[in-house]
Amino acid sequence: MEVISLKLPPDLLAASSRCAEILGISRAEYLRRGIERMNRATEAEARARRMAEVSARVRRESMKVNAEFG
Repeated sequence: MEVISLKLPPDLLAASSRCAEILGISRAEYLRRGIERMNRATEAEARARRMAEVSARVRRESMKVNAEFG
């Protein structure tokens, strides 16, 4: 596993420590889970944007083809 150095505001660090303690996990594990969750959400949003863009492109092409037969 790689190691990073991370600076956090004191209130965010304290809240992370409290939440990790509530869950019974280390603060590092808590932060890892948060990063993993954010990564999944970001990737899902990127997929949704790409799908919307492709869908719009297909719709425009379909309208062109329909107009040619209309």
